[in-house]
Amino acid sequence: MRRRITWIAALALLMTFVLAGCGGKNADSIVKDLDKVVSKMESYQGSGTMTLHTGQQPQKYKVEVWYQKPDYYRISLTNEKRDITQIVLRNNEGVFVLTPQLNKSYRFQSDWPKNQGQVYLYQTLVQSIVMDNSRQFAEDKDAYVFDVMAANYQNGSFARQKIWLDQDNYKPLRVEVTDTSAHTMVEVNFDSFEFGTKFDNSAFDMNQNMGGQKAKPSDSAQPSSSADKANSPDASKDNQTSGQEVDPTTAAPQASVTIVEPDPEALPVGVQLLEQPTDVQLGESTGVMLRYSGAYDFTILEMVSRDQAVTLMKGLAIDLGFTMGHLTQGETRTLTWTYNGTEYRLISSDLEQADMVKIAQSMEETSGK
Repeated sequence: MRRRITWIAALALLMTFVLAGCGGKNADSIVKDLDKVVSKMESYQGSGTMTLHTGQQPQKYKVEVWYQKPDYYRISLTNEKRDITQIVLRNNEGVFVLTPQLNKSYRFQSDWPKNQGQVYLYQTLVQSIVMDNSRQFAEDKDAYVFDVMAANYQNGSFARQKIWLDQDNYKPLRVEVTDTSAHTMVEVNFDSFEFGTKFDNSAFDMNQNMGGQKAKPSDSAQPSSSADKANSPDASKDNQTSGQEVDPTTAAPQASVTIVEPDPEALPVGVQLLEQPTDVQLGESTGVMLRYSGAYDFTILEMVSRDQAVTLMKGLAIDLGFTMGHLTQGETRTLTWTYNGTEYRLISSDLEQADMVKIAQSMEETSGK
């Protein structure tokens, strides 16, 4: 009887090894595969929907991502409800934030996105999986699911992220980022994703993306533009942020500022509006000022975005989800961003960067109303 039980146990153990060998891959083998995919990757094109859960109501954006080796990026973010599109573009001349409808473009001298994770970029997702040795792994239908730390993002509220990859080719299917309380902060659902996309010569050209011939993928391969005559992006690592706009061919009409207040839930505990918004004059620009006080003190300036700005300041390129902003450091921090024709400045000497980002993100929900 004992021999029979021993034989059955041995057979069961053998079957376990056989099934394991015939079944899906384990986490370690997938990590090795992902390393190879990224190292050999020449280009990709992805599109889908990104949802930000940073305000009272979820904000949805259509997101389209283009990448061409070595460091060309084009990210288009569209709020379809308001018909507002902003493009984050990286080429050899730097990083640009473009608003084609308003003929606005800002340039950032930065090494973005190398040191700043982006939830919609394939390289960021793979890096998150590879670098987290405590990664959790599971299978869900036709997807491999990794639960890893969200340590490579600017937003300090991000704690963990789940990443769904297609089992056949490791294409991203879905991403979900949560905070320390397991509340969902960001979701990305990819509708399509293709490796090896061939791009038109104008795909990463700033002028073409601003409203000339529309940049598009094409059967012709390598991107070549006026940007290619400049130095490599790696030479622009001084982390300077330029507020200088590229000269527009036609100036957007000036408009009055619509006052936008932060979502009360985004304010730190013990902070409230100190007084009613007041009109201000900054050089040739007019706008409004909102002052907040309490546990923290800060000021928000809102003004019509100028056609030309000549300021040059050191700072960091900050991903706000719906657009890029820039943050100047020092005794007083200033976070500046533009959206829907309005320039916003959030100024404080004691707010943490994560709180500044949270407040800025909450203001997008009500801007343009």
